[in-house]
Amino acid sequence: MAKRQQRAIFDSQTFLSRVGAGKSSIGFRPNETVFSQGDDAREIFYLQQGKAKLTVLSKGGKEGVLAILTDGDFFGEGCLNGEPRRMATATAMTDCTVMRIEKSAMIRVLHDEPDFASLFIAHLLHRSGRIEADLIDQLFNSSEKRLARTLLLLANFGKEGKPEPVIAKISQETLAEMIGTTRSRVSFFMNKFRRLGFIEYNGGLHIHSSLLNVVLRDEVSDNDPR
Repeated sequence: MAKRQQRAIFDSQTFLSRVGAGKSSIGFRPNETVFSQGDDAREIFYLQQGKAKLTVLSKGGKEGVLAILTDGDFFGEGCLNGEPRRMATATAMTDCTVMRIEKSAMIRVLHDEPDFASLFIAHLLHRSGRIEADLIDQLFNSSEKRLARTLLLLANFGKEGKPEPVIAKISQETLAEMIGTTRSRVSFFMNKFRRLGFIEYNGGLHIHSSLLNVVLRDEVSDNDPR
């Protein structure tokens, strides 16, 4: 009797790093658009390298930043939930390498590979928790705390792996959109953080772990409207 052929071990990271059926790797330069709000939603993307942002544009022309994406993030997954059009715009902030996965290929691997399905579910749970934390941050924290938390997240403090003290070039306008305040307030607090030694500019923006002191303290800064 012929031996039953053993099933090959599936490696999620190999799947996400190599092109193949229903998958292609695409490079984007800073400020290039991965997809735009209103585009057909037919694929999922995985950010292999770089940083990108998700933004939404209101009918009145006001833009809001929904999320900053880093290595290892999925995005565009709304198509799996029957979303026919993109609800946001994805734009590269640095040089990015992105794996484009067709919807049918993504559904197939989620169905066939439990390990990959667990990885993707963990991503969804993390994204849900991040959205909840962002909402609480907006409702209850001062703009100074919101800015400090955002800078720490951009530098990957609190994520597994080594923190990145230097973050990609990001404008004060973008930071203001992310935390729901004005550019002048962002400029005020960035100057304050630099004066206190929490951040520095030296060939880029360096974030020090001491910035956590701003997030952890209870008092609100003077003249800091929420």
